[in-house]
Amino acid sequence: MIQSIIANVTAIIISIISATGYLGIFGLMSAESALIPIPSEITMTFAGYLASINKFNLITVIIIGAFANLFGSILAYWLGLWGQEAVVRKLIRKYGKYLLITENEYNRSEKWFRHYGGGITFFSRVLPIIRTFISLPAGVAAMSFWRFSILTFLGSLIWSGILAYIGYILGKNWDSLHPYYQKFEYVIIGGLVVLLAYYVCHKVSKLKRK
Repeated sequence: MIQSIIANVTAIIISIISATGYLGIFGLMSAESALIPIPSEITMTFAGYLASINKFNLITVIIIGAFANLFGSILAYWLGLWGQEAVVRKLIRKYGKYLLITENEYNRSEKWFRHYGGGITFFSRVLPIIRTFISLPAGVAAMSFWRFSILTFLGSLIWSGILAYIGYILGKNWDSLHPYYQKFEYVIIGGLVVLLAYYVCHKVSKLKRK
């Protein structure tokens, strides 16, 4: 049952990108940074693969991913700035289970922000879990909007570049194995399913321990 759901979600992500192109990448990456549980590891890696077969431009994919992350992060930032900590925590307690967000994860991101300051908005973009939630405490702390935006974009540019390049390199390898192309296509989709399975199981286990 769970495996079927995971496979379907992965197929949906891939279908959205295949059908809507750059717009789909922007929408999926924006949603991820706006606290919606859509793994960028799936989105950007597959987009990078499509760039390797000349359906997309790799540089354009990376830039769109970074701007999309910035857009979604700004939405989360404004939520923290407008709602402040009490409202943010209330929303997480009430709706977090639907978005696979726990209060402990918010606490961790808040602790990192207090300890390292605004600079963590840059470094957190390549860190699992923290990267998704760091915008909330940045908004609660009323961090300078322009500093937040610049650091978020630069960090997201690196993250998007790494993931897209991985997909691009994998695609190049497939081309050199043309007789087995279709089989390797199943391998990449299977690998994306495994990544998504790990992501979902990790989130669900944390919610159960809550």
